[in-house]
Amino acid sequence: MKICLACSAGGHLTELLQLEKAWLGKEHFFVSDYRSNAIELSKKEKVLFVECPRRNPLKLAKNFLQSLAVLFGENPDVIISTGADTAIPICILGKFFGKKIVFIESFCRVKEPSLSGKIMYPIANAFFVQWRQNLEFFPKAKFAGSVF
Repeated sequence: MKICLACSAGGHLTELLQLEKAWLGKEHFFVSDYRSNAIELSKKEKVLFVECPRRNPLKLAKNFLQSLAVLFGENPDVIISTGADTAIPICILGKFFGKKIVFIESFCRVKEPSLSGKIMYPIANAFFVQWRQNLEFFPKAKFAGSVF
């Protein structure tokens, strides 16, 4: 099994790294944007960098093309993501190409859902929340507790 670990750099990457046991010993790679903690991670792990859209349509289009190249080049079986905008295109494309999608809603989202969560909820094969309150927004999600 080959695992794609897709997330924005910063806090989303910090959350995803807490789940290391999920991919330990399995073939894996990261997809993230070019910021400090992802750059640091690339010194010891395979990290493929894509454009961070930041709600810019041109950057989003570039990210979709880069994500498509990653999917064809790496051909993962599953994509695990903690969001946010950097990771959504590869998840959407992955779903289109029959990849399994696992999404973990952000730890910082206690009282309202994230935009990433709203987009990913209908397409994720498995959707996890870290706060029970989030089950109100995502009733079919699984409460998994905090990654920290």
